Amino acid sequence: MSRIGRKPILIPSGVTVQVEGNVVKVKGPKGEMVQACPDGVEAQVEGGKSILFSVQDESKRLSAIHGLSRSLCFNMMEGVTKGFSKELEIQGVGFRAKLEGKKLVLALGFTHPVEFVIPEGIKIDIEEQVKIKVSGIDKQRVGEVAAKIRRFLPPEPYKGKGIRYVGEHVRKKAGKTVA
Repeated sequence: MSRIGRKPILIPSGVTVQVEGNVVKVKGPKGEMVQACPDGVEAQVEGGKSILFSVQDESKRLSAIHGLSRSLCFNMMEGVTKGFSKELEIQGVGFRAKLEGKKLVLALGFTHPVEFVIPEGIKIDIEEQVKIKVSGIDKQRVGEVAAKIRRFLPPEPYKGKGIRYVGEHVRKKAGKTVA
């Protein structure tokens, strides 16, 4: 039995949870999310105060999915109450970011500006032209959007130029030495 899957999820005040078949719907102050539980995993609301997940049998596959289902539901609770965010920073002379409507435009030293269309449900804020904050209620989508933005120019190991997560350590290499 999964240790994570056994833990009940406490329902915060202001959040409503509905379980219909194998679909869990969570509605809170920041929005609404829906997650389907895989076959073999059941979700039950206990007295309107917590959610418990159970499995049909104790196979290795279902044990792993048991913990996954609980974690996904917990992330939905966190998302509709607090939300999630990732922060990126751009390092390099002349590198900057700006918002133009529903597009993020990045000047990264290429011959053309890099344009990124902001997906629905994701909010992007820019501070000082070099700090990008990606936020939303879905943890997976926030991380995916931040990774896509970082992929435009990952930090290079010699000077450290590029897009990195705030607090990320980039290990630098020694350059060529003159003989």
